[in-house]
Amino acid sequence: MKTIGLIGGTSWVSTIDYYRYLNQGINEKLGGLQFAKCIIYSLNFADIQRNHEANDWAGTLQMYIDASQHLENSGAAAIVICANTLHRIAEPLQEKIGIPVIHIGTATAEAVAKKGLTKVALLGTKFTMELDFIKDKLKARGIETIIPDEADRKYIDTNISTELAKSIFTQENKQHYLAIIHKLIAAGAQGIILGCTEIPMLIKPTDVSVPIFDTAFIHAMAAVEFALTEAGSES
Repeated sequence: MKTIGLIGGTSWVSTIDYYRYLNQGINEKLGGLQFAKCIIYSLNFADIQRNHEANDWAGTLQMYIDASQHLENSGAAAIVICANTLHRIAEPLQEKIGIPVIHIGTATAEAVAKKGLTKVALLGTKFTMELDFIKDKLKARGIETIIPDEADRKYIDTNISTELAKSIFTQENKQHYLAIIHKLIAAGAQGIILGCTEIPMLIKPTDVSVPIFDTAFIHAMAAVEFALTEAGSES
């Protein structure tokens, strides 16, 4: 089994889910007392947020290079960035390190394609919704992405940073998210990508009439597959 290097802390709330999903996934595959070999490097979200506010992606990239190098030196065979937004720097990070970065967008696009969907809605931070680092992965699989309107994007982005990332989940917020989702379904979305790793703690598949894609879970399962792939046989 290969060791997975997790870069977490963005937020700690969803990093816990990644650890749980990874271990449960390995155990489901192997049984017994088999669990994941993994190392977690947890960042201070406040440092990342300051870089976001200053539009300092270079500073964030360097933080992730440093974390990845620590993980690689500790025996990690691949990097999992435990957040959607931070995949903004996944490709430049890949260029700077010697082990693979398992991309959340690629894993999610594969999951959507397996369902045969061609148009989905994407929820997440303003960076995830407005930039192309996730949408491009979907587009490469022939999948169209739609996002909420400006007011709804602002609501979601603010709610993620002020409440969800602090493990604050309310019924009021859930109803607001569901109202946004219903508008997107009316606009033609055949599925909903929960493109922030905290949103699936609020919105469940039974809440919505179309398929829901929990990116944290999908990403963790891609890491499970990588961990159990024999050396030299990765695609």
